[in-house]
Amino acid sequence: MRRTIFRTGGVSVLALALAAPLLLGAPAWAQDAAPQLPLPYDTERGVFSFATDLERVLPAVVQVTTLGQSTGPSSGDNEPRPMASGSGAVLDAAEGIVVTNNHVVEGGRKYTVDLTDGRIFDAVLIGADKATDIAVLKIVAPGLSQIEVASSDRLRTGDLAFAVGYPLGLDQTLTMGVISGLGRSGMGDRIEDYIQTDAAVNSGNSGGPLLDSRGRLIGINTSILSGGGGGNDGIAFAVPSRIMMYVVEQLRANGEVKRGVTGAILGSLNAERSRTFGLGIVRGAVVEDVTPGSSAEAAGLRRGDVITRIGNRPVSNAGTVQATIGIAEPGTQVEVVYLRDGHEGRATLTVTPRAERQVVIGADIVLARGASVRVGPSGGLQVFAVEGGSPAAAAGLVAGDVIRSVNGRSVSDLSALARALDGTGERRLSVERGGDTERVTLP
Repeated sequence: MRRTIFRTGGVSVLALALAAPLLLGAPAWAQDAAPQLPLPYDTERGVFSFATDLERVLPAVVQVTTLGQSTGPSSGDNEPRPMASGSGAVLDAAEGIVVTNNHVVEGGRKYTVDLTDGRIFDAVLIGADKATDIAVLKIVAPGLSQIEVASSDRLRTGDLAFAVGYPLGLDQTLTMGVISGLGRSGMGDRIEDYIQTDAAVNSGNSGGPLLDSRGRLIGINTSILSGGGGGNDGIAFAVPSRIMMYVVEQLRANGEVKRGVTGAILGSLNAERSRTFGLGIVRGAVVEDVTPGSSAEAAGLRRGDVITRIGNRPVSNAGTVQATIGIAEPGTQVEVVYLRDGHEGRATLTVTPRAERQVVIGADIVLARGASVRVGPSGGLQVFAVEGGSPAAAAGLVAGDVIRSVNGRSVSDLSALARALDGTGERRLSVERGGDTERVTLP
């Protein structure tokens, strides 16, 4: 059996737990000499417990059920049937605002929210954001409880964390772990700046809150890494409250998230590219190209620069930069640190409104509907980056795809690709992926 030791202020909680009975029965002078630490100790029951802070939060954690088109026999039964189930948290009791995951509500026709007191309410979808996997529902219900939100920017690896939700068909369930890592990204074409935790998260936990030891929301559980079978292996990810609150406010105000851009087309640094650049690091975002007339060009960024910090945060890959820019209002100024020819430089990027143009042409790159394309090593038109939340990401285009044709016509160079993808309307792409041919429809 594994024994876990928590430490507070340098004193082992396990040691204090073992010593508690002795201290409680010791003379007053001995108790006065004991360290006065704010440990969650229930003197009535003689146990350490986080129940006092957590129990008041649990009524604000709800179950979300998504109902979709009936797949039953064609007998006139068109009532929506349950198609997905997850968790959520009440952020605004007065307005009935519930936050959950986009993938919990995606494709649904109707939604219901179950409370811990047994009541169930129909919900209205206010808006959803695929790039961050956040969705907002609204219910009309009296007597709601509301969860408190804490800043995820103050988290530290090693902090206690609690996941709450409705996993695997069970009633509301609480699990405990620690913050295993911060700023995780590189797991997909989304705006990623995840909190990693080893608190048990399983199917059905999606959309539920990740709490700190005081019962405050620090993130929304969204995904896991599993060695097989889709079960919990102790690696789960949550959208930090910093990103969640920005997205929720945008969805409540506009029904969608309006993001700005800087004009820097980015790829991720890896070991192979680091050797090419002659660098001694493997983490960073490579400036693949700079859009003419953009903020990035005005700031002096050039192709080949490697961004290592943005704001006060170290950059792991292109996803780190995307996560910061993706929740910045147009007009926001962002400081970046970059390497160029082995020397460190600094620049200030201004986030600007996204242009309506579907295609941007750089020196050796085309950025079309969120997909960055260049001539690959074999001479084909290869996708090397896909912007989170973009039409390209929604269509399922991924880095490494080689575009062979658009609407049935072969495209052999970047100019032909730019012409084929410009304008409005769907585009049907034939792409080569891992030796197979795939069909992708760009909206």
